[in-house]
Amino acid sequence: MALLNILQYPDSRLHTVARPVAAVDPRVRGIVADMFETMYAAKGVGLAATQVDIHERIIVVDTSEQRDQPMVLINPEIVQRSSDCKEWEEGCLSLPGIYDKVTRPDRIRVRALDARGEAFEIEADGLLAVCVQHEMDHLDGKVFVDHLSALKRNRIRARMRKRQRETEAA
Repeated sequence: MALLNILQYPDSRLHTVARPVAAVDPRVRGIVADMFETMYAAKGVGLAATQVDIHERIIVVDTSEQRDQPMVLINPEIVQRSSDCKEWEEGCLSLPGIYDKVTRPDRIRVRALDARGEAFEIEADGLLAVCVQHEMDHLDGKVFVDHLSALKRNRIRARMRKRQRETEAA
């Protein structure tokens, strides 16, 4: 296993639409293992392959308190959304230290493949629903700040670019 480099906003690669995984094979399982290691090391609850510059439809999630309920979603698709929406404060490993409120459907039903390539469906609500939708946005080339006003997005972009310049100068 290996720690992967997490792309930082506003890196243009974060806006790449991921392609479906053709086959769940040892290569894909290796990517999944590396993504979990990277997500846990960064203290995140979810990570999309797009964030580590792998443009395939792979998500890893673990919203449990004990960090002992890892979930893999390969080629995920939302098959049902509740009409009830809820506002959650979201953050992102690609935007460290940046948080803002995003409104999303409160409950979803998702169909995906697991790490063995077997199809399954889950119903998710609360934090898990938010996390899965957030990570699926990444697979579609979207970052949570794309849900914010242009003014907020531009301020965040400027802050992240400044932080990047300071890091490069150090």
